[in-house]
Amino acid sequence: QIQLVESGGGLVQAGVSLRLSCAASGRLFSTYSLGWFRQAPGKEREFVAAISWSVGSSTLYADSVKGRFTISRDNAKKTVYLQMNSLKSEDTAVYYCAADHYTGRPRPYSSTYDYWGQGTQVTVST
Repeated sequence: QIQLVESGGGLVQAGVSLRLSCAASGRLFSTYSLGWFRQAPGKEREFVAAISWSVGSSTLYADSVKGRFTISRDNAKKTVYLQMNSLKSEDTAVYYCAADHYTGRPRPYSSTYDYWGQGTQVTVST
């Protein structure tokens, strides 16, 4: 098993940028994919972005964040990032990182992810 810890959330003004980090510990296989999900009050958890951890990995984004958010990784630090630009009020949510043992392309389904972080709050004011 592995542990995931998110950081970088906060209160920001609409239109600015924020960078979230998720540090992994334990035996994280290089074939695991890492994903970001978010959950707003009264809403179901939704997929944001995912990336394969190994070299030659691919990425996947939700339509709502394409062109604004970028997921990246640092294998040496066992850390995955979510760069969020042009933030909107609808981006307000608790953001979670998660790990998927699947060795194929990244998947957008929360039920397929095996490990989850505790979440970090992102609030975008207008």
